[in-house]
Amino acid sequence: MHFSPSSSANIVTNFMGTAFLLALFGGFLADAFFTTYRIYVISAAIEFMGLLLLTVQAHTRSLKPPTCVLEDGIASCREDEGGKAVMLFAGLYIVALGVGGIKGSLAPHGAEQYDETTQLGRKQRSAFFNYYVFCLSCGALIAVTFVVWIEDNKGWQWGFGISTATILLSIPIFLLGSPFYRNKIPTGSPLTTIFKVLTAAIFNTCKSKNSSNAVTEVHSSPTCSNESRDEGNSNVKEKVPSQKPTEDIKFLNRALRNNPAYPIVQCTVKEVEEVKIVVKIFPIFMSTIMLNCCLAQLSTFSVQQAATMNTKLGSLKVPPASLPVFPVIFILILAPVYNHVIIPFARKVTKTEMGITHLQRIGTGLILSIVAMAVAALVEIKRKRVAVNSGLVNSSEPLPITFLWVALQYLFLGSADLFTLAGMMEFFFTDAPLSMRSLATSLSWASLAMGYYFSTVLVSIVNNITSTYRHTPWLFGSNLNHYHLERFYWLMCILGGLNFLHFLFWAARYKYSSTGP
Repeated sequence: MHFSPSSSANIVTNFMGTAFLLALFGGFLADAFFTTYRIYVISAAIEFMGLLLLTVQAHTRSLKPPTCVLEDGIASCREDEGGKAVMLFAGLYIVALGVGGIKGSLAPHGAEQYDETTQLGRKQRSAFFNYYVFCLSCGALIAVTFVVWIEDNKGWQWGFGISTATILLSIPIFLLGSPFYRNKIPTGSPLTTIFKVLTAAIFNTCKSKNSSNAVTEVHSSPTCSNESRDEGNSNVKEKVPSQKPTEDIKFLNRALRNNPAYPIVQCTVKEVEEVKIVVKIFPIFMSTIMLNCCLAQLSTFSVQQAATMNTKLGSLKVPPASLPVFPVIFILILAPVYNHVIIPFARKVTKTEMGITHLQRIGTGLILSIVAMAVAALVEIKRKRVAVNSGLVNSSEPLPITFLWVALQYLFLGSADLFTLAGMMEFFFTDAPLSMRSLATSLSWASLAMGYYFSTVLVSIVNNITSTYRHTPWLFGSNLNHYHLERFYWLMCILGGLNFLHFLFWAARYKYSSTGP
């Protein structure tokens, strides 16, 4: 559509960020009003409509901008900012809405099929999250090889057409399992509980203290109740012993007061303890955003780097958009090895059910992302040195350096993605309150979303600051050889290191909930 490299990078990160952020919306609806089953079917239909719109635009010449023209040997391309651009963005963000709903419902729907009251069920659920990421990678492998080849050689309309047909086919395949699915019945908005507890705690803090405002023992079920064994059946209620609130985050205990001025904010111990879990999870969630900011480079600058290099493997010319095949293949290899070799070995060594804890997995991913950014900076220095020595700084010809150098950073980022994404999904699902599991699992995708958004913001901030002290910003223009991309990668490396220290601070103090591992 003739957008510049920097504009294209921002469009991609904004689209990906929106798609993943909408996973929170899908997870919320699944917990509060619908089941994960229904949300998936509805979201798949929405994504189908968005892809159909993009297919129609890619197929119709009048719905695309004019072709580029040569002026003094240089291609001149005009961006279309009218109705054609509106149609493009409408299609993209309808797809984003569908993707968000699928991301927010499919993983928790799968995890709900296992019996967490048995050790075998918990182990199977852990394996499910690993193979969920594995299957995502299988789809990505087809996307960045076969579909990209079709787009480059047959046209974008064929690439979008294959995607449209695939999502349509996925709906009846999913529905085949309907007689066997276990579905958790929605128990109302989890956000209501969070806001009620926070409001009650703040209100009671502001109220003057008196002897009648002592913390009460409420007839509430414990945080780890029998809800998980009655499949969410709201007609089945078990009487359980009362419990006192824990001493963690004492501020929230102030939500438990006798005879509150407003009965609507009367809270139970169970509700307070659930909100405490959410509050304790939040710093871990924030720690993963920087890693996903690094992952955002897979779809943007890394692809543009490879586009300036020699992308031939023997007689085969590899499209730059197919470069993510490297982390995908590595994930396809590492996921089974992790599940069948690393985890059993870790269980024997540590003599624990988990072997490797969720936070250890996430921490490993954070370290790998820092290494990836350092490798990316070194590769960019080498690439620019080759451009200077070859006299091709201002040329659009491929540089005499193989694109396999860029594959190094892809391998590290792919490994980081496997460790962190599967670890996050399992961590948020198992440690979250039962009534909030779909929403909590969606935090994994929300972290990706915020990482993509942060990447966009970081590029803008870097350009604004560097343009103040230099004539040209670090990341501006249509020629990547004039960028200071290596400095940007070093900056990402430093920010990643600081973020890892932030993660260690909270991880060292975190205690898994009773619903967790």
